[in-house]
Amino acid sequence: MIKVLVPYDFSEQAQNALNFTTGLADKITGIHVEVIHVMEVPYVSNIGTMGGGAEMPEIENQIFFLELREKRAAQIEELKKAHEGKNYSFNAKLKLGNAFQSISESIVEENPDLVVMGSKGSSGMEEVLIGSNTEKVVRTATCPVVTVKASTDPGSLKKIVFASDFKEDSDEIARRMKNLQGLFNAQLYFVVVNTPANFETTRESIKRINLFAKTYGFEGVKAEIYNSRSEESGIIEFAEDIDADLIAMATHGRTGFLHLITGSIAEDVVNHAKRPVWTLKVK
Repeated sequence: MIKVLVPYDFSEQAQNALNFTTGLADKITGIHVEVIHVMEVPYVSNIGTMGGGAEMPEIENQIFFLELREKRAAQIEELKKAHEGKNYSFNAKLKLGNAFQSISESIVEENPDLVVMGSKGSSGMEEVLIGSNTEKVVRTATCPVVTVKASTDPGSLKKIVFASDFKEDSDEIARRMKNLQGLFNAQLYFVVVNTPANFETTRESIKRINLFAKTYGFEGVKAEIYNSRSEESGIIEFAEDIDADLIAMATHGRTGFLHLITGSIAEDVVNHAKRPVWTLKVK
């Protein structure tokens, strides 16, 4: 069974992610969809000038929260009923706490094969800001993450761009790329983005791409070199130029100070690309 975890905040973007996931059942048999909705408990600071006090929820917020919790619980049950008798199994649950923390805990508890997320959530207390947590999940998830921004039919994914520098061997990423290619019967584009700050000749880049393809037994792959001002813009521009259906990337999942210094190309692409992005954290 293939388990897919879908963080869900009842926004349009979250529904796009859920529809994408259920659409995968037409491609893959034996899919289980696990939906998680996280409600953040409202707190206000009651810390005095002398450092005393504690964080306590206001009465008005408590009442609103209890009413919203009851509403969400009912919606979760409606969601479960709506997905009964489909060609996939389905479950949905409500969690209380911090959105990113709860999603991370669910990834550990559920051990999914894939996480599918909407890349933009609604604002305000009414909705959990799933979108604002997407890049954190991309950075830390132990399984692949697909980020969806618009309504997308998985059956339409026929052009996949895999962006890399191809300088590091990775059995895991190569295996998953071959699986993606086979699953969607897609044309794979291996692309290296050449920038002024990190220039190399086309001959060098093509040689490395071909070596990667030969090492891992890829067939029918198109090797491309794309010149741009930055890796992020180059990946997005190349995908737009060939009208790609999906961008695939590896991320090293840097956190803390190192992440602040180096950032993450994958997270930047997830934030700015209009098309779905598949990411995998590699060591």
